[in-house]
Amino acid sequence: MFDPKERLTKCVSTRELERRWALVREVMRERKVDYLLMRNEEEFLGGYVKWFSDSSARHSYPFTVIFPCEDEMTLITSGPFPPGEPSPPQWATRGVKQRLSAPYFPTAYYTHTYDAALAVGVLKEKKDAAIGLVGRSFIPINFYEYLVKSLPGARFIDMTEQIDHLKAVKSKEEIELIKATATLQDEAIEEMRERIRPGMRDFDVYNEARHSVTRRGSEQQLILVCSAPRGVPASFQVRRFQNRVIQEGDQVSLLIEVNGPGGLYTEIARIFSIGQPSQELVDAFSYSVEAQEHTLNLIKPGTNPGEILAANNEFLGRKGYKPELRLYAHGQGHDLVERPLFLKDETMTLKEGMNITVHPAAATDTVWATVCDNYIIGPDGPGECLHRMPKDIIVIS
Repeated sequence: MFDPKERLTKCVSTRELERRWALVREVMRERKVDYLLMRNEEEFLGGYVKWFSDSSARHSYPFTVIFPCEDEMTLITSGPFPPGEPSPPQWATRGVKQRLSAPYFPTAYYTHTYDAALAVGVLKEKKDAAIGLVGRSFIPINFYEYLVKSLPGARFIDMTEQIDHLKAVKSKEEIELIKATATLQDEAIEEMRERIRPGMRDFDVYNEARHSVTRRGSEQQLILVCSAPRGVPASFQVRRFQNRVIQEGDQVSLLIEVNGPGGLYTEIARIFSIGQPSQELVDAFSYSVEAQEHTLNLIKPGTNPGEILAANNEFLGRKGYKPELRLYAHGQGHDLVERPLFLKDETMTLKEGMNITVHPAAATDTVWATVCDNYIIGPDGPGECLHRMPKDIIVIS
């Protein structure tokens, strides 16, 4: 007999979901919040709905989760009007009381309140409810305005900060899944050692890497590739700029930033050289590894990430390289980029159990080199590197 669960990829356990829900409800009761509401449109930065429901928003189709303090969840997805069957299927959900859907799309303006109307139908069940918004930056203004207009007695509270703190510290199960993602990425980098050759275009490298990680269980992939000749910085490029043909003597920069089974992210970056690398590239890569180690030595529970950013830039400047103006270290979980961010405005301090990726670059006008790996913060600082791939330039001979 056919079992539809054969279709399902790796899930976090029900015990893990219940752990998360219990932590959230404790905070909700302290703050006297009746509902949490969150809405995501894609998976790379769609970790709120994933963390609560173990289901993901995909392809820019908005997905809303309503999480009551004293009841099970409601999921709202783009799909058929009743009596059509909403997604995800009931057998694939846990802790879900009802699934609602309507055919709404951001590209069709007249549908822009369909999902908000469904949300109001749930939220009005409790008169004058206290509604916590999670991830306000993901909630469109038309959605929010419809809620406010339709629920005049409701009290809206920003609960993003509280949920961010809960998400940032990983459980034992989450850490094991994170380690599995790092292993998957190590294997993909090793495979690319055998795949990258002169005559390929950058997008061929992208395709080979994507095939490698999806075969191993990744469900969502951000893969950046850039080749360049000596004397030209080879900083990462998106697919739109991956048409160059790789040649002898080139540098190939590769970032594999994908999730693994269970949907948690890590990322790895390594530099490949077609033939022996220039001394300039060797030096820059060496300093990027040294900069990573410099940052790791400063990571301690209770430390402010903004202070580490300033120290990293001072280190790079002393070595003759440009300061980091991009995000060079941050947390990861069900979001590809998750707090804490190593930026001057970050208010979340580092804590034991966070999954941190560190990817400093040593850059000048003629060279660019980086190394990227993940670490779990322990009681005294980072543990062992989750990636086992050596921190060396990979020479393709």
